[in-house]
Amino acid sequence: MRQYIKENFRIKDLENFSGVKAHTIRIWEKRYSLLTPERTETNIRYYSHKSLQKLLNITLLYNNNFKISKIAQLNEAEMKEICAGLISEKQVKSRTLNNFKLAMMQFDTVLFEKTYQEILKKTNFKDIFVNYFIPFLNEIGLLWQIDGIDPSHEHFITALIKQKIQVQLEQTQINEAKNSETFVLFLPDHEIHDLGMLYLNYELLTVGYRVINLGQCLPISSLELFRDHEYKTTFIAYCTVAPSMECIDEYTEELYDKIIKGSNSELWMLGNNTAGIDKMKSVPSISIFKSVTEVLDKIHTA
Repeated sequence: MRQYIKENFRIKDLENFSGVKAHTIRIWEKRYSLLTPERTETNIRYYSHKSLQKLLNITLLYNNNFKISKIAQLNEAEMKEICAGLISEKQVKSRTLNNFKLAMMQFDTVLFEKTYQEILKKTNFKDIFVNYFIPFLNEIGLLWQIDGIDPSHEHFITALIKQKIQVQLEQTQINEAKNSETFVLFLPDHEIHDLGMLYLNYELLTVGYRVINLGQCLPISSLELFRDHEYKTTFIAYCTVAPSMECIDEYTEELYDKIIKGSNSELWMLGNNTAGIDKMKSVPSISIFKSVTEVLDKIHTA
């Protein structure tokens, strides 16, 4: 298993994961000997996983007003002990996100689980998803875009987060709906990113709505089964990569004409590609959301 784990990192990788500029890292190396890069047979510098972990701890201390000269005087055990003692909400969040990053890079299920259980003792699942998982997923999305991680890392950590949502869903689905309104959740054709939709499913159930989650890659024609002229149904489409920004306005218009128009229903659209919706954004029965948290605000204030 170890052969599949990324153990060697470029200085650009360290910059991406820590937020510390490569120029600053090199200064810390030369002036304080905080990190010691190794070299390949062709004399190319690289850093070990241990160096990445150490840099994340250094960054945590530095961001909490520890002078770099003082940090340099700490041995590894002392550094870890001080990091563990930082208990404010902001500091705990930083340490937690660092642990999630390390778990992802090492394909370490045990570290992910231990970190998750630690914060679950202090807060609820909604807080974990909104304040930990969403920022973490946004960050790894950026890392993926700049080639800072392999898709296998993203798939690994996303699968673990999905497992946690599924556990919550199983506990919630046995409750009978308290509200007559129905939400139909779906992902358009060629859209497979369903993590955000799974979480919306959970939130809607906790509020007491009836939820029908139709999953990934659903053609518009399949939604006609749920078109009702008398009872209100809210359709929610999550568009991360499909339809493309160039096609999403046309897609939304087709959805409206075939499913929403002439009915008592609404269409909610969210995901990165909804930024491409222009002509249809002024239709009263269509709502466009920039994020999952905006949808949650709408659900809980309705």
